[in-house]
Amino acid sequence: MPPIRDQMPYRDCVGIALFNADGKVFIARRILAPGPDQSEVLAPWQMPQGGIDAGEDPLAAAYRELFEETGIRTIRLLDQVTDWIHYDLPDEVLGIALRGQYRGQRQKWFAFLFEGEESEIELSRDTEGLDPEFDAWRWEDLTALPELIVPFKRPAYEAICAAFAPIPARLNGAARAEP
Repeated sequence: MPPIRDQMPYRDCVGIALFNADGKVFIARRILAPGPDQSEVLAPWQMPQGGIDAGEDPLAAAYRELFEETGIRTIRLLDQVTDWIHYDLPDEVLGIALRGQYRGQRQKWFAFLFEGEESEIELSRDTEGLDPEFDAWRWEDLTALPELIVPFKRPAYEAICAAFAPIPARLNGAARAEP
């Protein structure tokens, strides 16, 4: 018998919108593991995100997850979304994806400015015995992200893009104002 969606909890997570000085946002391509959950095969690009450990502060989780997934530490907090942003898994992977325990995720999103050198970005590093999650990355326009993400996450990405919409222009203006 399939799991009953309404009886399943959301997994608490953080998401990171990492901007460069030009107002572009960091996205990375997930390494797709073999198995029954192929929900992200058609759109494997996403911003870094990950679970909040028990008792962990969401902001601390955002710093930790970004470092674990990308090796990036040289950042400055720009903004955060105060509300939780939710997405639900599609029926075909409910009970399979997210270790089969969750109906989807509820996420706290943070916007950071990347202040380091791109050589700091290291997707293949071994962090605490974890396998890498991504195999490629690039800088992208924030407004392009909803079309790049897997469809079931699109409403969440639209909310994230709306929340952080002023940041690219603010960063572009700051870059142009520098001598």
